[in-house]
Amino acid sequence: MRALALPLVALAEARGFLFPWVPVFLGIGIGLWFAPADEPGLALYLAALALLAVGIAGRLRGPELLHPPIIAATCIAAGFLAAGFRAQTVAAPILGFHYYGAVEGRVVTIDRSQSDAMRLTLDRVVLERTSPERTPERVRLTIHGEQPFTPEPGMVVMLTGHLDAPLAPAEPGGFDFRRMAFFDRLGAVGYTRTPVVLLEPADPGAAPVARLRAGIRTAVQDRFPGEAGAFAAAVLTGDYAGISAATMEDLRRSGLAHILAISGLNMSLIAGFVFAIVRYGLALVPPLALRLPTKKIAAGAAFLATGFYLLMSGGNVATLRAFVMIAFMLAAILADRRALSMRTFALAATIILLWQPEALLEAGFQMSFAATGALIWGFNGLRERVHPRTMSRLVAPIFMLFLSSMIGGLSTGPYAAAHFNRIAVYGLLGNLIAVPVMELLVMPAAALSALLAPLGAATPALWVMELGARWILWVAHWVAAMPGSLGAVPSPGPWVLPLLTLGGLWLMLWRGQARHAGIAVMALSFWLWSQSERPPLLVASDGALVGLMGPQGRALSTPRGGGFAAETWLENDGDLADQPTAADRQGFDGPREARRFRLGALEGVALKGKGAAALVPEACATARLVILTSRHKGEVPEGCLLIDEAVLDHTGSLAVWPDADGPRLQPARAGNRLWSGAQ
Repeated sequence: MRALALPLVALAEARGFLFPWVPVFLGIGIGLWFAPADEPGLALYLAALALLAVGIAGRLRGPELLHPPIIAATCIAAGFLAAGFRAQTVAAPILGFHYYGAVEGRVVTIDRSQSDAMRLTLDRVVLERTSPERTPERVRLTIHGEQPFTPEPGMVVMLTGHLDAPLAPAEPGGFDFRRMAFFDRLGAVGYTRTPVVLLEPADPGAAPVARLRAGIRTAVQDRFPGEAGAFAAAVLTGDYAGISAATMEDLRRSGLAHILAISGLNMSLIAGFVFAIVRYGLALVPPLALRLPTKKIAAGAAFLATGFYLLMSGGNVATLRAFVMIAFMLAAILADRRALSMRTFALAATIILLWQPEALLEAGFQMSFAATGALIWGFNGLRERVHPRTMSRLVAPIFMLFLSSMIGGLSTGPYAAAHFNRIAVYGLLGNLIAVPVMELLVMPAAALSALLAPLGAATPALWVMELGARWILWVAHWVAAMPGSLGAVPSPGPWVLPLLTLGGLWLMLWRGQARHAGIAVMALSFWLWSQSERPPLLVASDGALVGLMGPQGRALSTPRGGGFAAETWLENDGDLADQPTAADRQGFDGPREARRFRLGALEGVALKGKGAAALVPEACATARLVILTSRHKGEVPEGCLLIDEAVLDHTGSLAVWPDADGPRLQPARAGNRLWSGAQ
């Protein structure tokens, strides 16, 4: 019994240091809501409500020794309920069929697709021959071809386009764009090759922030043409429309893409610059410095500056997270508390998880909080071991920059690799060269330009921004051009990131020697990652593309078509090859209409094209696995597994594993969640 009581005693001794665990258990509850293949039923919600009520009552009346586990269970229940409530409140129609026809709507945002084409997001959508109950709340269309005018936020436009539901995962366990689109209330995506027609100009009073952002972007790019001007406009407004796809790729390969994203780094630099300039400016006036709380005034000014920057950025999720974290840090200054502490960090995470529970699954949330938590923990540990006077004023900033870049890179690297399957090999070098320019030139100049713009005197500050932008882009191109600048890693299994996260949190948040157990958990997660096995055969949701794992990597059945699935499969394999290169690998034989392959001891054939369904009996005579892009209406010969349109409509993309009893199918579309199909 004494051994069983030891954990409770350890928890009691840790009282006063347990608040940072609140968002951890909230996250566990949110993860439990997202984990099942099917939507949680009423019984689970009632059980969570009961647990929440019992937890609150137990916290008020139960023995003090049991308070920590009671609070943990209460947080798990609260996270589960918060996720369910959020999903129900954002639920909106998802297009359940392929639509071609007129699309009318109001322009909400304008950005660029991966192919560098203009992309419009519309709300107030009207589709012909479609009732309002089946019409998505928002749609996004890629615009191909020249347009008679430049769209602006607030305009009501009409076009003729193709629309489909957001893409389901390209493989089992893969990135679920449909789930992400569901929480953004994006019910359809598509494209148009016809001119966009302006129905109504933007209302002068409508979408003022979006119009102001567009005006700033246009003014900056007109004054400083080229990609440096586009970079400056992106830093100010979060609009990447002027930056080419090649430059964006170089920023990613050099590990500098985070500089462009308006998130933690940009927000903290703006807040720090405004805080410093206000505080030191007041210090130059002795009567004010002696009579006013200059530190708190500076914190208030920094809060207003970051709030304005939030509006200019468009208020995307990553920027909102950064703003919440900085707002809590500034509030701590106003309350005479430590601004950078694990409690402040945990409070920001708690607010965000209760407000947007789906953020837990997103790369931005994971990387942002991993970096922030690791930096707070790392520098707190450094403060206990290294006295500031042991380093000179010249060495200290360089050391701090190197250490922060290293901690940030090590803490976010596993999450970036897991989500994007890419490693910027020379990212530390690129950050050491580029980040100081961002800190000392670009962001201070951005703040000054915002202050001087109403006076018409922003040109000098923007010129300084352009100089810094040119340097950062040069560094990005130089680092990206280095041999071996980009590494690739395969996707981890489903338990890797949860174990890695829990191990890291245990190491940072627990007190005493027992915290070192977190290192063992992290090591276990990396070992599981190294043992992750990729599917030997993948079939796209329309059956037109098949990928077979071989000694050279995954071979693809065709060099064109199914680009999203091909890119996703190769990235998840940790393969840097493109689709044509993968199609040249050994693994498939025969004409494009009937590609033969071998999966272990199984013979297979992929059929497509006109008349392919008539070839099924002949294919089944020589192969046990047949993949067909159309629907087969006849009988399937015994001993032949047919994967046709009817099967794929139900399963989505498939992973096929050889088994002693025949092929084993693993569907990507398993279960029934709110975002799985049409609403």
